[in-house]
Amino acid sequence: MGYTFNTMATKTENPERYYGEVRRVLLIVLALNWGVAFAKIFYGYAIKCSSMSADGFHSLADGTANVIGLIGIHFASQPKDLDHPYGHKKYETFFSLTIGTMLFLVAFNLLKDGISRLHTPVNPNIDIASFVVMLITLAINVLVMRYEYRRGLAIKSDILVSDSVHTKSDIYVSLSVIAALAAIKLGFPIVDPIATILIALFIAYSAYEIMKQSSNVLCDTIAIDDTKKIENIVMAVRGVKSCHKIRSRGRGDDIHLDLHVQVAPDMHVDKAHEISFSIEKSIKKNMPEVSDVLVHIEPKK
Repeated sequence: MGYTFNTMATKTENPERYYGEVRRVLLIVLALNWGVAFAKIFYGYAIKCSSMSADGFHSLADGTANVIGLIGIHFASQPKDLDHPYGHKKYETFFSLTIGTMLFLVAFNLLKDGISRLHTPVNPNIDIASFVVMLITLAINVLVMRYEYRRGLAIKSDILVSDSVHTKSDIYVSLSVIAALAAIKLGFPIVDPIATILIALFIAYSAYEIMKQSSNVLCDTIAIDDTKKIENIVMAVRGVKSCHKIRSRGRGDDIHLDLHVQVAPDMHVDKAHEISFSIEKSIKKNMPEVSDVLVHIEPKK
């Protein structure tokens, strides 16, 4: 999916507005997630249904992730200083990694509970209210996921996008719980611990995806695959003979780029500096996700 230049400008030119929007979205999602979580946990324990309670703990983890996200945003919104000349934006990515770690812990505990119930079966008391609770919370999860994901894409927020992955996974988990409730009602209580184990594995996979994405940023994995586009922009600048050694790293909204450019060997340093400035300006204009460009000028042999 693409991003508009206006949305990108909002984040780079007005960080207070951007982080204020992220906080607002997280607070809304936090309230809804915890409401959904407590409903499923409370009713799951009341009817002795471990899969329903497990789904509730998944939603509770979503809410806890929102809290972690708010803390991460607080650090990420700090302005550049002497100790952080490139800013604090990677704090947001770091806390996304923390969310993934937390989900792994939730998955482990649910897996352990599911296996335990296989050895000591419990027959849940499924009634019509249990289906009503699951359907209502499912509808809320769908609305929350779509809202948070769209806002995350619109303002390019790692926290919102990764957090919406939790909610998206919660939707599939809730659907499996509804199916499990139906199976239990039909006389197959063994489905309950099996569904709990499957939910745990699903949560673990979501955690893996989040940690992989966050690690790519923190480990400086290439941020721009299409180097040909960069070459075309650079070669369009008058005086440039060739362009090579293009490297990129950083977040999707804060990419750092460095490249080597060859010019005429007898070019005056003032003219070379002017070309370097033009390259940086042109790249940032055509690729607003790039926040920093380092141009190494060398003579064309």
